[in-house]
Formats: sequence, C-alpha cells, structure tokens
Amino acid sequence: MVSRIVVALGGNAILTKDPSAAAQKKALEVTAEQLMPLIKDNDRQMVVTHGNGPQVGNLLLQQLGSDSEKNPAMPLDTVGAMTQGEIGFWTVQAFTRAMANNGLERYPVISAVTQTLVDENDPAFKNASKPIGPFYTEEQLPEIKNQFPDWELMEDAGRGYRRVVPSPRPLEIIEAKAFGPILESGSLLIASGGGGILVIKDGNGYKGVEAVIDKDFSAAKLAEMVGADELLILTSGGDVYLNYGKEDQVHLETVKVSEMRKYVDEERFAKGSMGPKVEAAVSFVERTGKVATITSLDNVENFVKSGSGTRIVP
Repeated sequence: MVSRIVVALGGNAILTKDPSAAAQKKALEVTAEQLMPLIKDNDRQMVVTHGNGPQVGNLLLQQLGSDSEKNPAMPLDTVGAMTQGEIGFWTVQAFTRAMANNGLERYPVISAVTQTLVDENDPAFKNASKPIGPFYTEEQLPEIKNQFPDWELMEDAGRGYRRVVPSPRPLEIIEAKAFGPILESGSLLIASGGGGILVIKDGNGYKGVEAVIDKDFSAAKLAEMVGADELLILTSGGDVYLNYGKEDQVHLETVKVSEMRKYVDEERFAKGSMGPKVEAAVSFVERTGKVATITSLDNVENFVKSGSGTRIVP
C-alpha cells in the first residue's frame, strides 16, 4: 500500500560553519544520501521541506549592504522567495545525484515555489519571535543595534543573539492542491521551503508580508493538506527529551498526543529549538489522527527499519 510522508529538514541539513554556496551544496548532497533509505521504498511518496533562516538573514545583509536608488534592497518576502529558489535548486541537484548514485529510477525531483497564507490580524505581527540570520555575541550587540536600529534582537537557545521577526501561524499552503498528481507520478517534491513565502489575501489575489513562518508549523500544515500518513521532523538535537541536558532527563519514545500536548502547554521544551517542533508535530497528529516522528538526520536508517525516534501517536 502506498504511503505518503512529509520530511522537514533542520538547518544543519543545509548550512554548516561554512556559508559558501559550495559548502551548502555539499551539505545537501550528504543529506540526500542520508535520506536514501526513505526513498528506496517505492511504496512511499515523499515531500521534503526545509528551513531558510540563516540564508534569509545573510541575503538580507547583502541586500542592505548594497542598497541604493539604482539597486534597492528587496523586502523580506521577496528575499524569502529568492532563498526558496536557491535552496530548492541545490536540493533538486543533490537528490537527483544521490538517486542516480543509488540506482534509483524515479521521475524528476521537482521544486515548487510555495506560498503560505496567513491572517493579517495574527497577533504574531505585534510580537516578533522568529530568529533569522547569523548569530551575534553579546559584545557585538551595540554595533549591530547602531547599524540596524529597527531590528529586534533576542537570545536564541543559549547560542547567541539573532534578529527576530514576526512569525504568524499558517492557514493554508496555497499550492498544495496541485501536489497530489506530482506525488502520484512518482516524483520527489521539494516544497514550502523556509515555511513558504508569506502572503495575505489582497482582493482577488495575494500580497507578500514582512515576516517568516516556522518551517515545522508549515510542514505540519503541508502534511495535513497533502493527506500525509506521517510527518517526520529531522533535527540536529535528535529525539525529544524532558529536562533535556539535565541529570534527570527522560527520553520520550512513543507518546500519546494527549500527553505530549500537556508537556507543550506546560512549556517543557525550549522555545527557540525543540518547542516549536514538538508543537507542530502535536498539531498534525491532533488534526489528522496520523503519526508524527521527531528524530535526527543520522537516525533515518533506524527510523525506516524500526520506527526509531520520538513517535507521537493518536
């Protein structure tokens, strides 16, 4: 029986310490090879989605650094679209090469420019919370604030300070209705990169907004809309733990969604890292009655063989 899965890649799947295009392409080639155990199953239709926070932030800096009347900086929604195309292109190349190396004959890998509809009255627009771009040390803060006085900066899970922007919740993945035939053809689909390009309704059409969306919430909405049987969120931190990093940490393996919802409501997970991933996974299971798994990219083979990872079940 054919199943359908949405795989959400973490930032470590694309960007390592070296932000050059060559290094990011190489990281994606390694990632694609690690995902081959999923793709080797011909009875599994697959959508891959990814983040773009560091890429958006870096490209914004480039835009602002060369801003002029003749070469104006592009707004955040357009920069998001630019990085979606950039990373989508690299990802298509990486998966095409990996499948050829593994003797897999499938239809082409397809990357879709994807828009995500949000509510213009979402309270998130009044409370910037989503980190984008590079990390800054505490010593760098005065210089950054002087250079970009309109920026809001926040500590990100103990790793340094980053710019934060509004991050509303997704209402709809606008192009999702077209994805079914693509998946049924056997193609591997890359979609909702960076959570999608954020838009609001504008008369008979849509217009972009200055915000970004959490890729895991967008992945959950995408999985819901394409009728996925499972959502797989891959993280650099691996499985989910209570009291992570403490002597009494507890590894969560198979957990009922009602129990995990309680942990989310009690804010038992770090807001800047594991918290949004768990909440996104919980929302998918609650809305669909299907299964979500959170684990590391390195654990994909074990996930395929035995279902290893933190599994959230109805």
